[in-house]
Amino acid sequence: MMATLPQARFRSMRPSKLLLLLILIVLLPACSTLFGKHENPNNMTVQQLYARATKAIKVGNFTRAEGIYTRLIARFPYGPYTQRAQINLAFAQYKEDKPDDAYSTVHRYIRTYPAAKDITYAYYLLGLINFNRSGGLLSRLFPVDRTERDQGYAVQSFDDFSQLLQRYPNSRYSQAARQRMIWLRNGLAKSELNTAMYYYQREAYIGALHRAIYIVKHYQRAPQIGDALALMIKCYEQLGDQKLAKQTLQVLKLNYPNHPYFKDPEGWPHFHSMWWRLIPLFG
Repeated sequence: MMATLPQARFRSMRPSKLLLLLILIVLLPACSTLFGKHENPNNMTVQQLYARATKAIKVGNFTRAEGIYTRLIARFPYGPYTQRAQINLAFAQYKEDKPDDAYSTVHRYIRTYPAAKDITYAYYLLGLINFNRSGGLLSRLFPVDRTERDQGYAVQSFDDFSQLLQRYPNSRYSQAARQRMIWLRNGLAKSELNTAMYYYQREAYIGALHRAIYIVKHYQRAPQIGDALALMIKCYEQLGDQKLAKQTLQVLKLNYPNHPYFKDPEGWPHFHSMWWRLIPLFG
């Protein structure tokens, strides 16, 4: 049976032309969603493109804003509108929950415009992107403790905010960065304590001791310091080092006189049973 006319045309086309046609078919609907039926983005000025993208940002249409900013940067790679479009593009990607794209865009902005007026915001946005990284689907639906998961993004966020404070200690974003760093510090300390308690429960006393010492040295003023000191006492006792156990006990008494350890030195820390740990979202 002879092929129909459209099928014959497709078969006779070269692979490169066919690929180009398929790309155009995919892109045309996307363009129609970004611009009106009678608007030709290729004829728009940089000011017009920037105005439309900025309007999309204001109304919360970040997908539209990302598409227009991307087109603007491609058509006009230089100039003040392009510079502002790049940092706005990063913000749109961040709001779209595209942290990898946003993080890459901000780094590119910092490399290209190191002396920009809003460079402090760029550094703040770096920290913010990783600060808000999702812990997964379960953490969105249920109150899962994120400190029991990988802390790589938290560490990177802490470092990014720290860079901002080191470079621009008096910027308008410094106070917000400090507050977030405190929250991150406490979360990282809690994560280390979770690991230390895990080791202690399994009688890996040296591993538990090293984690507890790390908390005391690196997360000063974190709420977990008291627990870390108490755990150090327990580990020293288990390892037979009564001298260091007594020294650490004095430090705990001086700084945390009401710590639960003093109510029940033999029974602290209290662990849930194996059955409790098997309960979803609680164990």
